[in-house]
Formats: sequence, structure tokens, C-alpha cells
Amino acid sequence: MSLSFERYWHAFLDTLMMVGVSSSIAFLAGIPLAILLIVTAPNGFLASPRINKVVGAVVNSFRATPFIVLLVALIPFTRFVSGTTIGVWAAIVPLAISATPFFARIAEVSLREIDPGLIEAAQAMGCKKLDIILHVLLPEAWPGIIGGFTITLVALISSSAMAGAVGAGGLGDLAIRYGYQRFDTEVMMIVIVVLVALVSVVQLLGDFYVRRLQSR
Repeated sequence: MSLSFERYWHAFLDTLMMVGVSSSIAFLAGIPLAILLIVTAPNGFLASPRINKVVGAVVNSFRATPFIVLLVALIPFTRFVSGTTIGVWAAIVPLAISATPFFARIAEVSLREIDPGLIEAAQAMGCKKLDIILHVLLPEAWPGIIGGFTITLVALISSSAMAGAVGAGGLGDLAIRYGYQRFDTEVMMIVIVVLVALVSVVQLLGDFYVRRLQSR
């Protein structure tokens, strides 16, 4: 083996750190963003077309920007937030910013599929708007939200590997520095196998939790 097991293990842990922290930020920020898009829509119970258009435009602009371009464009902001532009923590900033609008749109779709009759019934019963969000919208959309979060995790694994191109660390960094730049096919194949295995595990766990939520 051209590289020691410790190098692979350290790179694997770096990838888990990047994906774990950035996905947590995306989850915590993406759901409120999706709710904002839903309730401020023209047919929402807090309809505000102006706010909806502005938020939607911002979300779409980040979603339309390729991750590698966003990674470079956010270098000044990344340096301001993390104090560096290389390494795991520097990669977490653009990863989280890229994943949040992506997940927000997926969560928005799940929330939009809820039967409007449920919301109308809750309003007729005198439920407050916050209660409708917490006890009607989110519980009904939860399986779809978890399914969308699984897709987001898979996309983040791919993006974290791409971040290796600018010295972010992780498995992508190994693949580029040793597999590509040094023409080490063994390193490249090992990284690919590990990434495929990681994606498969994430997808299996996501599907498992979605089925559990749907069976309740």
C-alpha cells in the first residue's frame, strides 16, 4: 500500500467532520428557510410576495452557483469566519453555505405537498401560526424532509471530495494529491471505494428512518 492506513483513516475522519458539521448547519438553517418560503408564498398563511421573492432569489442564486466556483468566491468570507482558507474548518464554511439552500428547497417541496385542508382545519380550531408550523407542517412533512436530508448528505460527501482541490483535506485531498497528481491508481481506487461505501451507508440509514416515520 502506497499510503499508510493512518493516512486514510485521518482523511476519512476529516471527511466525516466536514460533512457532519456542514450538514448539521444546513439542517438547522434549511428547515426555517423552507418554512419561511412556504408561509410567505402567495397562498401561505403569512403571505408576503416581496419577502418570498427576495428569499427565493437568494436561495436560487446560491443553488445555481457551481460548488467549486462558490468555494473560491467565498475565500474572503471563509478567512473571516474560520481564520484560514485551507483545512477542514475552512471547507465547512462553503459546504454549509452551499448545502443550506439546496436542502431548503427540498424541504420546501415536502412542506408544499401537505394537504391544505389540514392547515385550514387547524386554523378553524383556533391554532396559532406557530402551532400550525410545529404540530401540522413539520410532522406531516417529516418523512420527506429526512429523505431530502439524505440526498443533501450524499451531495455534501461529493462536494467535500471536490473541496480537496483547494487543500481542504479529507479523502478528496488524498485522491487529488496522490491519486491524480502522482498518478497513484491504488490511492484513487481506495478513495473511490470508501466514498461509495460511505454514500451507500448514508442512503441505507436515510431510507430506514424514512420508512420508520412513514409507518407511524
